[in-house]
Amino acid sequence: MPAFPAALAPTTPTWAPAPQQQHQAQAARQFKLRRCFTASNSLGEHRTTQQDVQQPAAATGGAPASPQGVNGIHSISNSNGSSTGNSNGAGMESHVLRMLSLPVAHTSSSPARGGGPVPALSEQPGPADVAPPEPSLVVFSGGTAFNSVAGHMRQLTTRIAHVLPVSDDGGSTAEIVRVLGGPAVGDIRSRCLRLADDSDEEARAVRRLLAHRLSSSNSAAAKQEWYSIVEGDDPLWEGISDAYKHIIRSFLVHFHANIMRHSTKRFDYRGGSVGNFFFAGARIFFRSLEAAIFLFSRVARIPEGSLVLPAICTEEHITLGAELADGSLIVGQHQISHPSSTGSPNDVDKACDEALQAPINRIFYLSAEGDTHEHEVAPAPNPQVLSQLQRADAVIYGMGSLFTSILPSLVLRGVGECIAATTVPKIFLLNGAIDRETSCGSTGGGPLTAADMVQAAADALNRRASKRTHRLAFPASVYVTAVLVPAGSPVVVDRPALERLGVRQILEVPSVPSPDGRGVHFDPDGLVAAVATVIATHRAAQQRQAAQAQSGWLVPPPAGMGAELTRRNSV
Repeated sequence: MPAFPAALAPTTPTWAPAPQQQHQAQAARQFKLRRCFTASNSLGEHRTTQQDVQQPAAATGGAPASPQGVNGIHSISNSNGSSTGNSNGAGMESHVLRMLSLPVAHTSSSPARGGGPVPALSEQPGPADVAPPEPSLVVFSGGTAFNSVAGHMRQLTTRIAHVLPVSDDGGSTAEIVRVLGGPAVGDIRSRCLRLADDSDEEARAVRRLLAHRLSSSNSAAAKQEWYSIVEGDDPLWEGISDAYKHIIRSFLVHFHANIMRHSTKRFDYRGGSVGNFFFAGARIFFRSLEAAIFLFSRVARIPEGSLVLPAICTEEHITLGAELADGSLIVGQHQISHPSSTGSPNDVDKACDEALQAPINRIFYLSAEGDTHEHEVAPAPNPQVLSQLQRADAVIYGMGSLFTSILPSLVLRGVGECIAATTVPKIFLLNGAIDRETSCGSTGGGPLTAADMVQAAADALNRRASKRTHRLAFPASVYVTAVLVPAGSPVVVDRPALERLGVRQILEVPSVPSPDGRGVHFDPDGLVAAVATVIATHRAAQQRQAAQAQSGWLVPPPAGMGAELTRRNSV
C-alpha cells in the first residue's frame, strides 16, 4: 500500500494553545451554543423558554419551579406561539451559556452544617465571558433515524461518541456478509458519511462517491457500473485528487479481489453501496473493523473529537434474535424490523407495517452455529464504549428502531453498569412514528407508550431476561432522567406513568414532517436546544447541591457510591 497523503495522516493535538488560539476556541464554542437558539427561516425561531430551565432553589432548599406545558410536558418554543412560557430568547441564551460555564465545586472540604447561607447561582465566581467547555456525549443509535440530526449536534459539541450496532443483515450489507462474512458495516458507514466534511469541492466529491449506490433494478447494469468505478473510469471520480483516488481505489480493488476469490459464491452487485465495499475492503486488509473505521474517518474528514464506535469489536458475523412474549423466536434484524415480501434479506421493506404476532420480550445475540435459544451468546462490548461512558457529560438514547437499533448496544454486559454508575443526564429521544417493533406490547394492548419504551430500555440495560450474563436490578430512573418528545408524535406520553418510573423531566421539541409521510422527525435545531437545556439544568442542579453541601445543608454521598450501588443491584 502507498503511504497516506498528508491529509490522511493523524494530527498531533496542540495541548498549550497561544492566547489568541484560546480566544478563538472560546469564541467558536460560544458561537456553537448560540446556534442552538438561532432562527430557522422556514420553521420560525426555535428558542427555549426561560421557564424550561428550573430556577435555582432558595437557600432553604425549596424545590425549583417546574412549569408545565400541554399535558404536563415542558416545551421548547418557536415563534409561532405554539408553546407555553416566556419566549425571551436572548435571556435564555445567556442563561444556558452561564449555567454551562459554571464549575462544579468540590465537596471534600465541606464546612460544618449551618456554616452560612447558600450562595445564589449568580454569585458564583467566574467571568461571564468565559466560554463553557464542550460537553462530551455518548449517543446510542442506529444508522438511519439519528442521521437526520447527527450533523446538527455539532452546534452544541463535536465531542460525540456514536455507538452503533453491527447486527444489520439486510440490504447490500447482507450480500457482503453472505460472501465474505464479518460484521455488518452498513450503519457505521451511514453515520460516517453523515459526519463527513463537505466544506470544499473535493470533500463533497469523496462523500458523493462513498454514498453512491449501484443500480438496484438490473444485476448486469450494476456489475458494469461497479467495474467502471473500480477501474477508475467512472465520472464519480471527478473532483477527487490523485492521492485520495489512489487510497480509495486501492481498497475497492482489494474488496473486488476477495469477491473474485470466492468462485463458488456469485456476488450480486444490485443496490450495492460503494462505501460499504470500501469499508469491507479496508476491514479485510487490516483484519480490524476499528482500523477500517479510522481509515474511513480520515478519508471522509470526520471532525476531531467525533467518534464512530461499533458496539462490538469482532471479525465474525453477529446475528440478532428476538424472543416474543408467546415464546417464539425471530432470527435476523431484517426479519424482526423490516421483513421482505420476497424472503431475501437483500430486499428490505422499510415500509413494512405488518404487526408482530406477539410483543417482543427481549433482544439477544446468537452465534453463527445455529438459530435456537441454545445458541445464545453474550459478546463483550467494545472497550472504547465503556471508556467513553465513564467520561461522558450526557448519555443519549437516539430515536430509531428501538429493539433492533438501540437495545442491541444496551444489552451488552458492562454497559448497564457504566451508565448506572454515572450521575450525568441520560436523555431518551422518543420516536415520531409507530413502527412494526412498537406496534404492540403496551399494558393496554395497543402500541408501546413512552413509559413502555423507557422500561424496555431499562430492562435491556438490566439484562432482565438474560440467560448468559448476570442481571441487574436498577430502577428505570437510574438509566433515564429526561424524555424529549417531538411535537405531534403519535406515541402516547403518559406523564403519571413516566413519573412512577422516576422520570420527571419531559420536554416537547418542535418537529418537521417525515419525508416519507410516516409521522414526524425532531426539528434539528430544536433538538440541539433541548439537549442543551437538559445539560444546563443538570449542571445548575450540581452546582446547587455542591453549594448546599459546602454550607452544611446537604451531606455528599461517600466516594465510590456508584460502584457500591452496582454491586448492590446485581442479581
